[in-house]
Amino acid sequence: DHDAECKTKMKEYLECLKEEKNKHHKCRELSKDYLQCRMDHELMAKENLDEMGFSKETEITETKEYDKSKEREGYIAGKHITGKLTGWLW
Repeated sequence: DHDAECKTKMKEYLECLKEEKNKHHKCRELSKDYLQCRMDHELMAKENLDEMGFSKETEITETKEYDKSKEREGYIAGKHITGKLTGWLW
């Protein structure tokens, strides 16, 4: 966005992310507005926003913060795995 056509929308979205501690679902409408601005100014290909995750069906209405209680008790992810690891990296 060399001409800063969508800079205001971008700043609003980034400020929301900062205020909401990166909980992107709380900034959904600002994200949608920013992407629409980019499409309107031909800064990105026109796409159906519903197909980009902005449909009513994909809207997040309730979230639960993970409390990390297992980690506080000493749990380490993957520590229970024994034997030779196999996979595309090994």
